[in-house]
Amino acid sequence: MSATTFLIPDMTCGHCEKTLRGALTEVLPGASVSIDLDAHRLTVMGDAATAEAAIREAGYSPERAG
Repeated sequence: MSATTFLIPDMTCGHCEKTLRGALTEVLPGASVSIDLDAHRLTVMGDAATAEAAIREAGYSPERAG
């Protein structure tokens, strides 16, 4: 499994972090999720398309970091 990093400009607080962790855990059980709230970056191990869809479904606007 590879890691994918997303920039999520609308991830601004601890509640956002909790929401995103929950959404990703639901669709990618056991996946490693790393969040840097100050930098608005989220890195997840697992299928990038599934992760991106879950982030969008949770109401956020992810952009894949290059």
